Amino acid sequence: MSAPVLLVVAHGSRDPRHAATVHALVRQVRALRPGVRVETGFLDFNVPSVPGVLESLATEGVRDVVALPLLLTRAFHAKADIPAVLADAPPRLRIRQAEVLGPSPLLLAALERRLYEAGLTPADKSSTGVVLASAGSSDPEAIAVIAEIAREWRRSGWCAVRPAFASASLPRTEDAVRELRALGCARVAVAPYVLAPGRLPDRIARGAAGADVLADVLGPSPEVARVLLERYDAARTPVLAAVGA
Repeated sequence: MSAPVLLVVAHGSRDPRHAATVHALVRQVRALRPGVRVETGFLDFNVPSVPGVLESLATEGVRDVVALPLLLTRAFHAKADIPAVLADAPPRLRIRQAEVLGPSPLLLAALERRLYEAGLTPADKSSTGVVLASAGSSDPEAIAVIAEIAREWRRSGWCAVRPAFASASLPRTEDAVRELRALGCARVAVAPYVLAPGRLPDRIARGAAGADVLADVLGPSPEVARVLLERYDAARTPVLAAVGA
């Protein structure tokens, strides 16, 4: 039996950098797992749409699909939007929704990679305060996850790590930068916990004006591609078990 199709479900954006980054990440995933067919669908703004991809797959005769939300936290899109879209898929498709990407140790590794690419070194960790800057959410579960990631990352040796949010929640990036300055960290770095450029990442960048270092978004880093495949493998396991039953 062939492997289920991996459908990467991205939010979409009017900013062309968003789709370009999503496609670059999907190319990484294809390179890591050439035996798996990987498709991309967008919820809004970009094409192809998720319903359009699902219709095409059904027309081709595909049966099994793993729909993977390209999201870092389990908030409204993962809990409501995506399940609603998948529920309207052609009935011949067997679709499993994979878990969101975060939290994951691989994502922390990707964050550190971006900080080092921006000029820090491992020797700077103990004297550097980091702002873990996410897009933000009104979902308390998502906010709690970001706070826990910050606490966990602090234990890896940074001077301090503070969460910040570009929307819906507080503190903002600039507030967290000021707090780390007041704590006495020798330098302050901002690590965007976002997957692709866009309006909210731009807001994070503006809030990082008082920091010493601003890392790039996670983007098509190899660690993120590996997380996608981990979530895909976990979601497809019931398919394999059913076949062997």
